[in-house]
Amino acid sequence: MLIDTHCHLDAGEFAPDRAAVIARARQAGVAVIVVPSVERANFDIVGALARSFPGGAYALGIHPMYVPRAQDADLDWLECRIQAALPDPRFVAIGEIGLDFFVPELKAPDMAARQEHFYRAQLELAARYGLPVLLHVRRSQDLLLKHLRQCPMVTGVAHAFNGSFQQAHQFIERGFALGFGGAMTFSRARQIRRLAAQLPLEALVLETDAPDLAPAWLGSGSSSARARNEPAELAGIGRELAALRNVEEAFLVEATARNARRVLPRLADVSGS
Repeated sequence: MLIDTHCHLDAGEFAPDRAAVIARARQAGVAVIVVPSVERANFDIVGALARSFPGGAYALGIHPMYVPRAQDADLDWLECRIQAALPDPRFVAIGEIGLDFFVPELKAPDMAARQEHFYRAQLELAARYGLPVLLHVRRSQDLLLKHLRQCPMVTGVAHAFNGSFQQAHQFIERGFALGFGGAMTFSRARQIRRLAAQLPLEALVLETDAPDLAPAWLGSGSSSARARNEPAELAGIGRELAALRNVEEAFLVEATARNARRVLPRLADVSGS
């Protein structure tokens, strides 16, 4: 059973053919798709979407790239939505949250501090409600870890991981799994491929981050329809990871699904049938 632990299925890129995208994913063997929110405006959207098809799951959170337009009151609203969603078995995590120091405008001191404020507040919500997190990790690994040390009960997935081996092991030691997707399929992504090949298998999960982070075989032209990533591509991503690790594809698929259910325990109640 393939589990896509990170897919923005609510994105506008999927509006014309979302039902067909979901059908193709099922045909490719993707049994579960986790849809994270990014801001207050789509909290209810991702929940309704996840409940609309077998194997849908969702997370609630404020993405660091949306912090510039977020208000402190959005954190209060997030807590209200978390409380309302707790009885829903499709609700599996707080996310997508984290820090982003790749985008220039997010690196300014005032905005960096604002990001930290939102990240820390959402970690505290995760701790308060006993929920895992889906972490946005982009040039921010050490600071993310600093805050995690102050919230030792919080675990989850470090999405699209691209740090050092030392940083990877620090996340793993805290109970996190590391998400690998399309970036791993490019031969030039040597560090990501080394991480994927050499880190403990029990620490790895699969993801697409669709419609972004398309795998190598889709090309890279942003204007090309072929460049749109979708959850059906998870099957090819799984094959690539199995080849990198020199293991059978079926073994890899089962292991990563087991890992996903470990770090996102509420997935145990999400059926793909």
